[in-house]
Amino acid sequence: MAKRVMIADDSEFMRNLLREILEDDFEIVGEAENGVEAVNLYEEANPDIAMMDIVMPIRSGIEATNEITNNDPDAKVIMCTSVGQEEKMKQAIKAGASGYITKPFQKPNVLNEINDVIPA
Repeated sequence: MAKRVMIADDSEFMRNLLREILEDDFEIVGEAENGVEAVNLYEEANPDIAMMDIVMPIRSGIEATNEITNNDPDAKVIMCTSVGQEEKMKQAIKAGASGYITKPFQKPNVLNEINDVIPA
């Protein structure tokens, strides 16, 4: 059975890109464009893994990750970051992120990171 993935990114372009990379191998259970939507979607859809942009409006990906992992300690969240956000990455790992990928996304890197976090 395909692993279930949710995508949270305030950029529609990035969400589309991730969806294209993932839809062959995974079931996309929903998309969110800010941290508040991300938390709600996670609770509703209960995905196997969440792809979470760090920089989003209303609530950041770090705040959303913190809330998700507090509610579900087993949650698997992969942060999506731009190059040069190392400081934010440290905060994200502290908030409970399981791993991260850097933009621009490349399919092999994305799939490798997911497979590291949730082995097949």
